[in-house]
Amino acid sequence: MSFIDVEIVYGRTGAQVIRQKVANNATLRQAIEQSGILEMYPEIDLDSNEVGIFSRKRGLHEPVRAGDRIEIYRPLIVDPKEARRRRAKK
Repeated sequence: MSFIDVEIVYGRTGAQVIRQKVANNATLRQAIEQSGILEMYPEIDLDSNEVGIFSRKRGLHEPVRAGDRIEIYRPLIVDPKEARRRRAKK
């Protein structure tokens, strides 16, 4: 079995990045689960958190390729449009 290098990123204060070797035919879900990040951050729920590769949303069933940057997105705290309105009022 051959392995490839990927990065798994979870956007928190301090930029959490894990470099991981995964099987050449791994899916996004498999790569995330193998990384151990779900144990480090129990608030991550792959059924509700969206994921992507290089800022493009992807499904958990999609395959990963060598060098991919897998990103786990947090839910938005404030709607970006509302935040812009608040800044414009100031």
